Amino acid sequence: MGRIDITAGFSIHDYRTKLKLLNDNGDTRVLENREELGCPSCGQPFDRLFVTENATASFDSPPEKPFCLARTEEKLLLLSH
Repeated sequence: MGRIDITAGFSIHDYRTKLKLLNDNGDTRVLENREELGCPSCGQPFDRLFVTENATASFDSPPEKPFCLARTEEKLLLLSH
């Protein structure tokens, strides 16, 4: 499966058939990778994708697995593997 391309930004709608929306609170979204999409940082398939347009984000607990970060002009992406 292909890698998520963020060279021109990131839109969930470009990958809507491959990602399942798990949570959306208006500022952040959490999605499940259903099609073995590759991470934009390392190229490996990831489990979950956290997306925010906020300048900062806090987490109560870190992901239990390795993770990658990717940044576009408008969004911060955290991908857990």
